[in-house]
Amino acid sequence: MSHPQDLGLREQARAVADGSLGAGELLDATLERIAERDGELNSTPVVFADEARAMLAGAPPGPLHAVPLTLKDMFTTPWRGAHSGTARELLPPGASGVFSRLRDAGAVIVGVAQQHELGMGTTGRASVWGPVRNPHDPARCAGGSSGGSGAAVAAHLVAGSIGSDSGGSTRIPAAYCGVVGLKTTWGSVPRGGYTGGVSTFSAAGAFGRDAADARLLSEVLAARPMPPGDGAQLRCGIVRSPFWEDVDPQVEARCRDAIAAAGWEVVELELELVELSGPAAASRLAPELLAGLDLSILPQLDPATRALTQFALLTPAVRMVRADRVRAHLRRQTARAFERADILAWPASPAPPPLVDSPVVELPSGTSLADPPNLRQATLANLTGVPGISVPVGEAAALPVGLQLLAPWGAEARLLDAAEHLESRL
Repeated sequence: MSHPQDLGLREQARAVADGSLGAGELLDATLERIAERDGELNSTPVVFADEARAMLAGAPPGPLHAVPLTLKDMFTTPWRGAHSGTARELLPPGASGVFSRLRDAGAVIVGVAQQHELGMGTTGRASVWGPVRNPHDPARCAGGSSGGSGAAVAAHLVAGSIGSDSGGSTRIPAAYCGVVGLKTTWGSVPRGGYTGGVSTFSAAGAFGRDAADARLLSEVLAARPMPPGDGAQLRCGIVRSPFWEDVDPQVEARCRDAIAAAGWEVVELELELVELSGPAAASRLAPELLAGLDLSILPQLDPATRALTQFALLTPAVRMVRADRVRAHLRRQTARAFERADILAWPASPAPPPLVDSPVVELPSGTSLADPPNLRQATLANLTGVPGISVPVGEAAALPVGLQLLAPWGAEARLLDAAEHLESRL
């Protein structure tokens, strides 16, 4: 039998259920694997050995019975508050809605998944614990803000992890780390005990090594079935501008080839004013995430996070109103696009993961900080609330490439069907 940590999420659950793998054995193997391999990666800086054993002792039967998971630092547990990658407790301990759903499914929470400080970055390099590094190349970023989730799943420390997504925070780390990451429909998962609960952008995210594992986690999070269907007979909408423009040529080629391999009917689409999705999100997202923040924390933050926080807190009200108008328009445009296409597709990130020590990417237009082009690719899903997924589709410069797919509200199952179909064709 394979090492327990090299089994996928479904395989671990099945092995425990049929008795071929002991629940305690799986937990011990997980804690040992984290201790052995996570030092340089820094994906799981807080480990709950005693609490996990207590959870296991009381774990009810369920689809995730005895399966170890990590949980992003934006969610509370009964024994630890949410810190959002900072040195300060931002929400007190308690059973968050996400924790409760995982617990009721029989899962065991073994540690905190690293994240970019306050969720305000797409690289994962700024945190009270230092940067989270990419398992494919530890000199590279694992992505943000849910980089710890992506790295831990890719490194086989755990088979699944729960992150969140306010501006690509699940899809970008999944793309960087070469795993599947699903952003759920806004409002479909309980928001209590979650530092992003005040945000109209932020939704829980599920990480797995493949789409079927992500489906199982997503079903638990949303507390509803997402039955498999036919992912082959889909109409795939392509919005060339801006999402396929100014993209690393190898990334563009991997994503284009994946769509061709899928055999989907391709529908060319335009979304009016979609080029304003990034600016609109920037004007709304950070002020929402920072609502009620105790400003005495500012001196403790990474200089870049501190600067972004101070800038966001100075956002004029008129800019937020304008952003809301753009958002309403893009919601209508996206709804109309889904009348002609079943899914929308473009690269999850426009370039391979950047270096931790120099978080810039090389694009046809030149050198850029990683965040702006990442947000350009990601924020339409957050502005409109629709679900999105990143699926591994190959490599560029020996680093993972993710194809992003979007679907209408509540259509996570369609995304997962499309992702499973892609996996079967690549």
